[in-house]
Amino acid sequence: MPVILLNKPFQVLTRFTDPKGRATLADYVDRPGFYPAGRLDFDSEGLLVLTDDGALQHRISDPRHKLPKIYWAQVEGEPSAEALRRLAEGVELRDGRSAPAEARRLPAPTVWERDPPIRYRASIPTTWLEIILREGRNRQVRRMTAAVGHPTLRLIRQAVGPWSIAGLAPGEWRDAAPETLAAVIRGGGRRSQQRRRRSPPRR
Repeated sequence: MPVILLNKPFQVLTRFTDPKGRATLADYVDRPGFYPAGRLDFDSEGLLVLTDDGALQHRISDPRHKLPKIYWAQVEGEPSAEALRRLAEGVELRDGRSAPAEARRLPAPTVWERDPPIRYRASIPTTWLEIILREGRNRQVRRMTAAVGHPTLRLIRQAVGPWSIAGLAPGEWRDAAPETLAAVIRGGGRRSQQRRRRSPPRR
């Protein structure tokens, strides 16, 4: 049950083809038979897990297995303790109340420059948050931060279960260490470092 960990760049579709000619996973991953386990929005960045095993793909992406997903969100403004409490307890969204999460302020992380960069406004500061979810609704982090008055300007998924993007530049991928699969099958586990591998984008 091999697994690939990709640091998906900004504005890349989480699929291998696109009739409109936008960037897709095929520009970065050249391993036939692999498919994403879960989605990551076109305008979001960070860890995308791919596998060639259907049962494992389902286990990773199905929120019933409560695999934690760690996001770094750069939001507009400076969230108060009350806003963080609301994120942690769950907020009302169009499709129902979100499950309890973990939310905390994060010192500005050292991350790659985004192209194009976010739009800065001198009169409005930005804040980085770490948000940990165990469910996976469409554009959930963005909708949650907007619901508490702090729209997300940039979103990076840093980890899924035992896997992280540590050491991967945008567009790079590596094979996950086989022993991390046991942690996922057991229902979670700590993140670990795996061997780095580069696959340059095809143009």
